[in-house]
Amino acid sequence: MDSLKKGDKVAITATARKVSSEEMKPAIQILESWGLKVIIPENLFLDENQFAGSDDIRSKTFQDLLNDPSIKAIFCARGGYGTVRMVDALDFDLFLETPKWVIGYSDITVLHAHIQKKLGYSSLHGPMPINWQKDKLHPESLEHLRKTLFEGPQEIHIPKHPLNLREDDAEGTLIGGNLSVLYSILGSASDPNYDHKILFLEDLDEYLYHIDRMMQGLKRAGKLSNLEALVIGDMSDMKDNTVPFGKTAYEIIADNVKEYSYPVIFGWPAGHESRNLSLVMGTRYHLKVGKQLVLKPC
Repeated sequence: MDSLKKGDKVAITATARKVSSEEMKPAIQILESWGLKVIIPENLFLDENQFAGSDDIRSKTFQDLLNDPSIKAIFCARGGYGTVRMVDALDFDLFLETPKWVIGYSDITVLHAHIQKKLGYSSLHGPMPINWQKDKLHPESLEHLRKTLFEGPQEIHIPKHPLNLREDDAEGTLIGGNLSVLYSILGSASDPNYDHKILFLEDLDEYLYHIDRMMQGLKRAGKLSNLEALVIGDMSDMKDNTVPFGKTAYEIIADNVKEYSYPVIFGWPAGHESRNLSLVMGTRYHLKVGKQLVLKPC
C-alpha cells in the first residue's frame, strides 16, 4: 500500500454506529493540518437508531469510496457495532485496481480480517476520528498514526510484562484486532487463516467469563495452535460477576495458551485506551526480544 502524501484525498465514513458533525470536526481539522483533502460523504451523519443509516446506505457509501480511484485512504469514523451487517455487500474488484488504506479498530476488525482473507492486502489498525477529540487521545497515538500513513509501518517498543510467556524472537504476518469480533466471525467468509501469523488481540467492556469463552472458542477452532506469536493489547473496562471468575483478562489468556511454544506478549499499547499505537495488519513484523520488546516491520 502506498504511503500518503500531502494533497491526497482521504474520506471519513461510518460503517457502524452513528456520529455527529461536531464529533468529526477535530479529526477533519487534524487531517487538513497534515495537508490532506478530506471528503465527507453526504450520508455520514445519518441516524437510524444506533446505526449511521441503514445497512444498505452504509455499504453503498463505503462501496463508492472503494470505487473512487482518487481516494487514497478511508477512515472509519467509529466502531460500536454494525460493520458485520454490511461487509458481505461490498465488492472489492475496483479496490484491487487502486488499493487504499482502510483505517480503524474495534468493530472495524471485520474489515481488517475480510481484506486479509479475501484480498491479502494490508490495512491499518489505529485510532478513529471519534477518538481525536481533545483529551481523548494520547498525542503519541496521532503522531504514530501520521508517521505510519506517510512513512510506512513504525517500530513499537514496550517494557517487559510479568505475565509474558516464552520471550523469544518471532516473525510473521500480523493479523487480529478485537477478540469479540474475531470470535463472532469464526467460520464466516471473513475468518482469516491464523497459521504462522502474529496474532494481536484487544477488547473492551466484556465479562471475564466471556474472555475465557472466546479464547476457548478460538482454541477449539484450531486458531491458537500454530501461531508464531500472540500479542495482547488493552483489555479495558473488564467486568466480573457477583461470584468472581478469579482471574484477570490477561491471566485468562495466559492460561488458555500456556501449552503452546510461541511467545505470548502482554501490555501492547493498542486498543481502547488513549495510547493506541498503529499496527499495519497484513504486514510482516519481527518481534525482537532484548531489554525491551520491539515489534518492527520486516
